[in-house]
Amino acid sequence: MALHYYCRHCGARVGTIEQVSVYSEKLGFHHLTEEERLDMISYKPNGDIHVKTICEDCQEALARNPEWHQYEKFIH
Repeated sequence: MALHYYCRHCGARVGTIEQVSVYSEKLGFHHLTEEERLDMISYKPNGDIHVKTICEDCQEALARNPEWHQYEKFIH
């Protein structure tokens, strides 16, 4: 079982935590609303967890173009 982080905008793999024997509080998931959890976290049949986040490149693009925050995805 592993925790995989992917950019919600470009789909790039941001990182992986191989050993997922940590509590959600340690990962910060408890700070998310139920709606945010449903949107950002998905559980795969093999036990892996996929988390939508943002990569450095997309974060920089958003900083330069703040109007893009209104879009779910700005890279197609």
